[in-house]
Amino acid sequence: MALAVFGVVAVLVVAGLAALAVWQIHRLDYKRDLIARVEARVHAAPVPAPGPERCAGVSVAGDEYRRVTATGRWLEDRSTFVQAVTELGGGYWVVTPLAGDDGTTVLVNRGFVPATGRDPAAWRPRSPDPVTVTGLLRMTEPGGAFLRANDPESERWFSRDVAAIATARGLGRVAPYFIDAERVPGERGLPVAGLTVIAFANNHLVYAITWGVLALMAAAGAVFVTLDRVRSHGKA
Repeated sequence: MALAVFGVVAVLVVAGLAALAVWQIHRLDYKRDLIARVEARVHAAPVPAPGPERCAGVSVAGDEYRRVTATGRWLEDRSTFVQAVTELGGGYWVVTPLAGDDGTTVLVNRGFVPATGRDPAAWRPRSPDPVTVTGLLRMTEPGGAFLRANDPESERWFSRDVAAIATARGLGRVAPYFIDAERVPGERGLPVAGLTVIAFANNHLVYAITWGVLALMAAAGAVFVTLDRVRSHGKA
């Protein structure tokens, strides 16, 4: 009876470990496909940013990191400073609304400024005329960052939460995404655009091998123990 119970437990353990290995293989396929899709998007020719008729269908799987263009006028007085840590150090993302002629506003991450560079007077001049921005479509970042909730009343922003920023700035119809602006060749001064980091952790092959090896070890151990008990029982 004890040997039968041990056998059932051993089978369940081995099956569980094997299932984890198979799941990691599926995750590996998904991650490789995701990386390939994102790579294709960031190097593709830009397309117009989704307008009001397409906003409801914008998704991570179908649109994030797609190169897009948007045209409108900057609403400079409604910019938001979102805390950021970049290759240039600590500071802020400058998120400014871009109001289009169709009545839709898109939030644009114009780039990074250091903590000492929040004064717009020190930035490169912006044209009051309509401008076309090219950049990467990014999905909203609701709530805040890890253990750091956005506090609109205190102007403490830790993530680019489109809905919360739109409410705090009294904006009307706002696209449910924002755009990380690209750096224009030869562009100098603040804000510094084009600092988007595109990196996806892909350790699933290592995890799959680990779970697979553990499954084999558990199976080998179970066989060894079973044979040892069978031999001992025979001698008895």
